[in-house]
Amino acid sequence: MNTDTAYVHGYSEREARRLGDQADALAALLHAGTAYPAGSRVLEIGCGVGAQTVHLARNSPGARIVAVDRSAESLAQARACLSEQEPGAGVEWLLADLHHLPCDYGEFDHIFACFVLEHLPDPGLALARLRHVLRPGGTLTVIEGDHGSVVLHPDSHHAREVIGHQVRLQAAAGGNALLGRELQPLLTDAGFADVVVRPRTAYADRTKPALVAGFTLKTFVAMVESVRDEALGAGLTTAADWDLGVAELRRAADDGGTFHYTFFKAVAVNPRR
Repeated sequence: MNTDTAYVHGYSEREARRLGDQADALAALLHAGTAYPAGSRVLEIGCGVGAQTVHLARNSPGARIVAVDRSAESLAQARACLSEQEPGAGVEWLLADLHHLPCDYGEFDHIFACFVLEHLPDPGLALARLRHVLRPGGTLTVIEGDHGSVVLHPDSHHAREVIGHQVRLQAAAGGNALLGRELQPLLTDAGFADVVVRPRTAYADRTKPALVAGFTLKTFVAMVESVRDEALGAGLTTAADWDLGVAELRRAADDGGTFHYTFFKAVAVNPRR
């Protein structure tokens, strides 16, 4: 990631757990169809604490994965996470910024980026950097969410307000929590070809208790809750209104509640010159 960009969710132990819960709860949904051939060189951008790396390595055991992040602390956590969950996986860890990758032109056959572009002030520039290290004919897979896709029951103005505060805080930090809807034009404008974007819908109700716990509560609600201090400090809301909004958001995880969210998964090709 760009070193000038703040990660709005922070680097706490709680955030590391949330990322792990998110990756595990959504692994089947987000990683379905992503498996790289044995011997292929795969670059994972912004691997963070390794939550997605575990599933990449599990689905492509013969691929040579290089996982990159700008945080040495996150890479240490990622290494430990992989050692515990996929002890036989051979992943190379690289401390580097996305805009200054110590990689050669066309070095990788495939690039994987999950929940990375949404935190960058100029995702188009980042994609240009990635094209440089992706071989002609190689593929780029990008997964992003879109907080504007939330549909919840019981519906609540107050719950939508706290979600909106998170979106505004991410924008103030240089990111875009609504990026999922923009992937097709973004990748096309960056020079990629054969761009295919498919929505991946997460829907949770009482018949899916694992998804209610792992996604609705431990992923989405936890993400919103984590920016409470920032929202109050920025004067976006009052403590009473914030707490009411979160309480009503949590009702979507009750027995009579439902929660819907759409992720967007794009696969594109670096055209041959």
